[in-house]
Amino acid sequence: MALPELSPPSDRAQVRRLADRGSYDRETAYAILDEGFVCHVGICTANGPAVIPTLYARDGDRLLIHGSPASRLLRTASGGTEVCITVTLIDGLVLARSMFHHSVNYRSVVMFGHATRIEDPEERRVALEHIVTTLVPGRTPVEARPPSETELRGTTVLALPLDELSVKIRTGGVLDEPEDYDLPVWAGVIPLSLTPGEPITDPAMFEPSAPTPPRSTPDYALAYRRPTSAPDPAATPDT
Repeated sequence: MALPELSPPSDRAQVRRLADRGSYDRETAYAILDEGFVCHVGICTANGPAVIPTLYARDGDRLLIHGSPASRLLRTASGGTEVCITVTLIDGLVLARSMFHHSVNYRSVVMFGHATRIEDPEERRVALEHIVTTLVPGRTPVEARPPSETELRGTTVLALPLDELSVKIRTGGVLDEPEDYDLPVWAGVIPLSLTPGEPITDPAMFEPSAPTPPRSTPDYALAYRRPTSAPDPAATPDT
């Protein structure tokens, strides 16, 4: 995957190790963020650094995360401390002829900045609905009850501006030492992808006490897929 040559937005966002795999292209970063839905948030606490996984959704030029007001992650992140958030998609296992050159094909985004708490209740409601409808397109407020006032008060939503980020991507096949190409071992790539299974209906829908007859599984659940910009696993390996 050829990435455009753009300058890093800051020194800490600069890709140094295998810099030719790095990019600061917003379009490329957003495509990766839109395909993923789990990020890892790094924070500094009184007890040392912590990295915590959580769901996210991109909303234009910002990243949204949410959780309980009691969450250590959200309390720390909304208290003015800087955060580092990462998203990584694994596209394949690269099996070389030598163990040293085994690798993975991946696409990753690293983001830095200050996350701010969304205080306005209406803006917070819209943000929460956006998280749900981004994770499951079609799961609109018509399909699921919107958050109540109590639920809104019991949920913290943080927004991180996507102003300081870098992208790093590894694509293609095996890169071996010249002398290892004569070794009588198999080498190649095992492609990996996220494959949704068949939806499992909540058994409570079939209980005699259920207020309405069971609904059929909606099309958006049956046909659920993540958007993808994954490169061809057979592409020529990068350097």
